[in-house]
Amino acid sequence: MDPPKPFPILRLPFLSIEEIFKAMHPIEIINFSMISKRTKAVAKYMSFYPRYKIDLYIKETLEIWFVGTRNLVSYVMTSDKEMDGKIEEKQCFESILPVPLISRKVFKYSKDPVDEWKQLCKYVLEIFKKQSINNLRITMDAFVEQNVSIIDFLKANLKSVDRCTVSQKNREINVDEHTAYLLDKIQINSELFTDVYIKDVNFNGKFPKNLEDLHITTSKWIGYERLLEIDCKSVILEKSRILNEQWNLFIKKWIAMETNQNLVCLQLNYRNFEEFKALVLNDIPHEVVDEGVKRTFKT
Repeated sequence: MDPPKPFPILRLPFLSIEEIFKAMHPIEIINFSMISKRTKAVAKYMSFYPRYKIDLYIKETLEIWFVGTRNLVSYVMTSDKEMDGKIEEKQCFESILPVPLISRKVFKYSKDPVDEWKQLCKYVLEIFKKQSINNLRITMDAFVEQNVSIIDFLKANLKSVDRCTVSQKNREINVDEHTAYLLDKIQINSELFTDVYIKDVNFNGKFPKNLEDLHITTSKWIGYERLLEIDCKSVILEKSRILNEQWNLFIKKWIAMETNQNLVCLQLNYRNFEEFKALVLNDIPHEVVDEGVKRTFKT
């Protein structure tokens, strides 16, 4: 049997080419665009890219995720040569869809994974016409020596990120300065989750205002004055060092609309509720609502 002949995609009408592209997963689109200048130009003309969202992960491996179809696809940069070219697939049964999501990871070996990840990120953003991304997840102690260059790269190539997760695995490593640098350089639009072990109670990192959600898992460094600067719609603080009388004063100021006017929901973890009522809410009118009760407001 004769081998199959190459299919002349570029000779088809543009609408036909676009339908073929819609059947490709994002990594196939990227690989096709790298064949030549002409294929790159064709790839950049596609009109359906807005359906895709880009997530960037910086952890033990560096990853670029494409979200937007029933399948999740990602490039994974690795310094493990044995993983080069391997593809891992698994079903994600926690999906809300009637059928499970398929997660596909394509591994690429590099002697310098950070630099090559940067180059690939820049190329992906160009092809998919993205100036902002959906999600940034960064582990601050994964590439400590390159944190600043990574943050500078993100600042230079992104206008903003919708959601950002900043974490740390080894609490012995001081990442205060790099975390503050990230918060200063990267514009975060909607959600910020931090799980870093800030060592300096005078930490000078500035949180964005008007976020939809701000979740700080270790907030012992946040005192009363810093609390007044956090003006987001929903705030979750865990393990804070704010005194009961300071919480009492803060809630009174909030009710009087003297501070944190964007705040709608405040959640404090690791607090005994009965103690909180007695020591903080003792002179503040309040109502304890049964979580099982559903209320409907009509206007």
